[in-house]
Amino acid sequence: MSEALGRVVREVCGSLNNDPTRMMDIVRGVQQKLGCVNEEAIDGIAHWTGAQRVEVAGVVDFYSFFSREKQGKVVIRLCDDIIDRFSGYGAVREAFESELGITIGQTTPDGLITLERTPCIGMCDQAPGALVNEVPVTHLSTDKARRIVRELRTHGDPKKLVKRVGDGNNAHPLIHSMVENNVRLEGPVIFTPERRGEAITKALAMTPAEVIRAIKTSRLRGRGGAGFPVGMKWEFARAARGDRKLIFCNADEGEPGTFKDRVILTERADRVFAGMTIAAYAVGAREGIVYLRGEYAYLLAYLEDVLERRRKDGLLGHNIMGRHGFDFDVRIQLGAGSYVCGEETALLSSCEGKPGEPKTRPPFPVQRGYLGCPSVVNNVETLACVTKILEEGAASFAAYGTQASSGTKLLSISGDCMRPGIYEVPMGIALRDVLDLCGADEPAAVQVGGPSGRMVVAPDDFDRVICYDDLATGGAIMVFGPERDLLDVVAAFMDFFVEESCGYCTPCRVGNVLMRERLEVIRQGRGEPGDLQYLEELGAMVKATSRCGLGQMSPNPITTTLKSFRPIYEARVSPGAHGFRRSFDLGQAVSQAERIAGRESVHRQEVTHE
Repeated sequence: MSEALGRVVREVCGSLNNDPTRMMDIVRGVQQKLGCVNEEAIDGIAHWTGAQRVEVAGVVDFYSFFSREKQGKVVIRLCDDIIDRFSGYGAVREAFESELGITIGQTTPDGLITLERTPCIGMCDQAPGALVNEVPVTHLSTDKARRIVRELRTHGDPKKLVKRVGDGNNAHPLIHSMVENNVRLEGPVIFTPERRGEAITKALAMTPAEVIRAIKTSRLRGRGGAGFPVGMKWEFARAARGDRKLIFCNADEGEPGTFKDRVILTERADRVFAGMTIAAYAVGAREGIVYLRGEYAYLLAYLEDVLERRRKDGLLGHNIMGRHGFDFDVRIQLGAGSYVCGEETALLSSCEGKPGEPKTRPPFPVQRGYLGCPSVVNNVETLACVTKILEEGAASFAAYGTQASSGTKLLSISGDCMRPGIYEVPMGIALRDVLDLCGADEPAAVQVGGPSGRMVVAPDDFDRVICYDDLATGGAIMVFGPERDLLDVVAAFMDFFVEESCGYCTPCRVGNVLMRERLEVIRQGRGEPGDLQYLEELGAMVKATSRCGLGQMSPNPITTTLKSFRPIYEARVSPGAHGFRRSFDLGQAVSQAERIAGRESVHRQEVTHE
């Protein structure tokens, strides 16, 4: 190990007390200084933290933002989700490749710029987009792509690419981003200003049990998509044995098409942190961690500043609001590009300094979570709702929505509509009304809940409603017009799940690849009627036997469209001729023998001449 490399590794590890549970931050720090985390760096990190070398290597290899290979000073990550693809991703990619003289996965000869692709970066309402190091760039065009490359070659500073700042706190000096909030409809819960300290004051006037009872009375359910009753989760955590308990804010919204948490954190971060503090009081926790997805690293400095101001105001830290013994503080853990870390047990693994692999349940996190301690994991939107409930009362919140789905829901709408963006709507709103709000004039299909959700057909299902008992969603609504090939959409979603699988369990790791391959056969017009049954049966197996939510939901793009859009599949399948399966490529099968024999196969001739 060179002296310079050894010094960097030693300093980064030392700055985090050589703590192996901070492995994510250590690896990130080394990569930022060296441009990679190579074999020598892995050895050094293992030495200073006391971790096994294989454990360090596992972290480096698991997260897409980390690399063993030397990367450029600037890394451009082009977003290639389906909305970006339909918005011009292909042409933008070609422009970057042409101007840089490299292709995806390569670095320019001068070592300045690396070009990569990445799944959804949370900017679907302003696609196509990209991350240039930690700087998001939006509304890309071919001309803008070429201009970005030329500017980077001149100054090498991604922050100088921001010529115009977005609305709201995007213009804050600590954010200084071109990102737009695109809040199209403000509702009565999320976007009302926090009455600073009021919710915590009211919570402290109650016993912890009374706070939990208020949350249960409000009928608040988790806003991440699963819809588990929040009060019940808190009650379990309070009853769990353990001196150390923690509150986690899940800000890893990696579901393609979802960007609501980005806007909440930009404009109403105080509401989220107040919600964490109330949760801590209710369950008896002293520590909180916000797991912020790596794609939102541009918000980190601003959020740290919000936390510091809350400490100065007595809303975090020791003896909060003058209550002796009520101590609670929050730190932010930055992710590094892994969709599966949005699953709560995978998130906890990542915070422990490990690959973000889901844990086997039971035990559940409220019983045995982070480092074996009872842990509450709530979504960004959920925690913002908690603050409103304490401010206005449980009955006020429960007055919105339906009996089983109270309150409002924040929707991230993108795709073929006139007004993509953020909408706060009452639970129970009809999908048809949502489409009217966003200006979706001719929707052929709507994906509710991102790739792991379901695709509904026009117009038959448009009177269905957004709620936990019907169209449940973590917030993503993707609109697709009649000009879109829905099998292109399904293929893109399956590509996403194949790439994002952690690989731990065989049904997810292998099953999704098999489903994707058979789908491609059908897309090419080489499928047979039996392929549809094959996909249904394989999808049911993957769903039933996968270890975590990713695998259990990953067949949905195929299985839900087979139900709602079966004619699209049936139009591309037909029985094979000559006794061959249509998916069987005779030419490919005999090509090697033909090369050896130096002539065309007689079998190929027989089929051709019949």
